[in-house]
Amino acid sequence: MKKKVAVAMSGGVDSSLVAAILLQKNFEVIGVTMLLFGNENQDFIADAKKVADCLGIKHYVADFRKTFRAEVEDYFVAEYLQGKTPNPCVRCNCKIKFGKLFDFAMELGADFLATGHYAQIVFEDNRFKLKKAADIFKDQSYVLYNLTPEKLAKIILPLGTFSKSDTRNLAEKFNLPVAKKPDSQEICFVPEDDYKKYLLERADKKSAALQPGEIINTESKILGKHNGAAFYTIGQRKGLGIANPTPLYVLQLDAANKKVIVGSNAELFSDTLTAENVNWIYQPELPAKLQAKIRYGNKIFDCEVSEENNLLRVKFSESVRAITAGQSVVFYDGDELLGGGLIKK
Repeated sequence: MKKKVAVAMSGGVDSSLVAAILLQKNFEVIGVTMLLFGNENQDFIADAKKVADCLGIKHYVADFRKTFRAEVEDYFVAEYLQGKTPNPCVRCNCKIKFGKLFDFAMELGADFLATGHYAQIVFEDNRFKLKKAADIFKDQSYVLYNLTPEKLAKIILPLGTFSKSDTRNLAEKFNLPVAKKPDSQEICFVPEDDYKKYLLERADKKSAALQPGEIINTESKILGKHNGAAFYTIGQRKGLGIANPTPLYVLQLDAANKKVIVGSNAELFSDTLTAENVNWIYQPELPAKLQAKIRYGNKIFDCEVSEENNLLRVKFSESVRAITAGQSVVFYDGDELLGGGLIKK
């Protein structure tokens, strides 16, 4: 009897290829496209349907707009209003793709949920492990640290051993109607990738983070004015509007007090952080020497991780630039992703 797999189909090249590959591997494949926001410009649903029809598989649309707004969009706004810089993709993967969609797939009778993420799930040492993609420049394991061992057993990531050129070439060989479709890079729910405009439309205008305030240095000297702390990010240099003999960078955001603190590039570096809301896929005995990423990308740092006052304390072997509250710190042991949490300080 064939195993049934639900493929998260976004209408893009990657997820479409996943469906084709799993069909070729003799799975019973169904496609599911998530409706997450808005009522217009839903070409992605039409594209996913075209692919499903091309492959001869059933296609479902799951309306998660209410949950997405509460769990991702509202979270995104709330974090900025607290002077943090959120990663909505991490949140979406946790709450929506491998939360609501996973449950929806199981309700449809699927044995597995498959996605187009570039990461690998392998069974080694009598357990399922989440590992980096073979193509380190496409690796998306960072955004998947909230998965659990139980879910890893029911998730398939067919693209983990592929490069992007492999994906494009295979999509053309399968004659998929979206084979030449460009990749999407922006935050999906923020029009024109203009998060400042989005905040002004969605947030409470009375929030302190949206009010004008002072730009100060670490000695509390007033250097200029700003239009809202929420519109700045740690490490930012451009757009400060301050004349200074040496370059200035955003070091800290004190949204509650309407302050943006700036300083030199050297002051952006730190070798420690604390993390909260931690999820371990596989928890090592702490303290442990691991590797960590503090943002999406391929830069990774050696560190020692320990527990301190119900938080994780991370001590890096070298100073790290622009550690940012609200972003995720994700821990690896070699190629295996062990877990992660939200940077608190």
